Amino acid sequence: MVHPQALLDELERAPEVPAFEHGARVTTRGELRELIGRFTAGLRTAGLGPGDGVGLATAVTPEGFAALIAVHVLGARAVAVRPGLPEAQLRHVLGDVAAVVADEPWEAGVPVLPVDSLVARFTEPVPQGRLDDIATVVFTSGSTGVPKGVAYSYRALTEGRVWRPPVPGSAHERLGAGFGRYLLFGSLASAVMVEQLGVCLLAGGTAVIPQAPPDFPAVLPRLGITAALTTVPRLHRILDVLRSEDVDLSALRTLIVAGSPVPPHTLAEATERIGPAMHHAYGQTETGMLTVCRADEGLGSVGKPCDTVEISVREGEVWVRTPSAFSGYWRDAAATAEVLRDGWVRTQDLGFLDAEGYLHLSGRARDVVIVNAIIHYTGPIERAIAACPDIDQAYVVAVPDSLTGEAAHAFVVPVPGRSPDLDEVRKAVAAELGEAAVPARFSFVGAVPVAPSGKPDKAALRASIVD
Repeated sequence: MVHPQALLDELERAPEVPAFEHGARVTTRGELRELIGRFTAGLRTAGLGPGDGVGLATAVTPEGFAALIAVHVLGARAVAVRPGLPEAQLRHVLGDVAAVVADEPWEAGVPVLPVDSLVARFTEPVPQGRLDDIATVVFTSGSTGVPKGVAYSYRALTEGRVWRPPVPGSAHERLGAGFGRYLLFGSLASAVMVEQLGVCLLAGGTAVIPQAPPDFPAVLPRLGITAALTTVPRLHRILDVLRSEDVDLSALRTLIVAGSPVPPHTLAEATERIGPAMHHAYGQTETGMLTVCRADEGLGSVGKPCDTVEISVREGEVWVRTPSAFSGYWRDAAATAEVLRDGWVRTQDLGFLDAEGYLHLSGRARDVVIVNAIIHYTGPIERAIAACPDIDQAYVVAVPDSLTGEAAHAFVVPVPGRSPDLDEVRKAVAAELGEAAVPARFSFVGAVPVAPSGKPDKAALRASIVD
């Protein structure tokens, strides 16, 4: 059985159960399967087949998801196209595709197939993918240069834990039990958002699409959401609201924060205000979700490994092995060799496993400041600053310095209504990490810019510095 057969079987098993809800429109699982069959026929009529690259540039809709699965039924290669890409990056992403599926026609340099044009006579969707062929390529944000294409094989999607029924009694099954009504928003080019959509559908849940960009946290009770994914900046906005307003979150069973490190005091406050629904997770585009746990478990950790995930810490760096891992970077053997070795993925994150098996992260191998030829990891500095009572968030970037080569510049978001004493902050960092780790410069900011990936945009912070 090859992906997406398990999903097709689940849709056929309960055809009357809603798969998607968007305002008053409900798309049942049977209707979704019908769409997939029609789109598969339409793609085939357009001359597409196994091994062809097909760009997907649709909004978050049942049709957009059906087109993605139809590409997989064909055994073709789905290439996620993120909204708002600069022209040069768009050309790079579309360099190996035969056509693009989009909501409306646009100039892409390759044939564009409007979703509506794909509707053809239904044919039974029979997956044609070969296990070792590439099923999906998701491109990184490009914040470090040209976007890298993270390529997943049909084997990874078939044998990984997300696109198949959860194993009874597993942590995956327990997680999926909270996904009765999953908030789906953003972009289908987001690997993590689609991964959680898979958890929802294979667990029998419904993906609820808001009619406008979600206004957290009010959107959660308004749509009866039981599960949602959030980033750290969005979690801070949720907490800002909850500090002054009562929002009924009693229906919420799973709110996962992921994407970047979460300060312990933020998790503690989130647990207090949101309750046991609060979870935090760790993963990468290259691996999918690696760990997850309730925010009140494994103090200071990011949780225990998910089912099918192995973790090894080698000289302080975290390596992982999972059937869901990527096959390599698309047409980039050198970059692949740096992180993928003998089935293990080098995460380039630093950390350790405690005696109970919880993973603790201490920074990124590449997120460093080199001062006087000494490497300082920004993660520990950020946590030391954020632990100060008057500080809500802290982000550290490396900036050029004529005397030391590089210097640490800290951007600090104060707790509303408070004024941090920077002398005390410096003392706290020095006490925790030593004088050499104290940032040379500080800037107070009201909020932190967010990158397209949903993570704090350190590049934008660095660019905001005026000499």
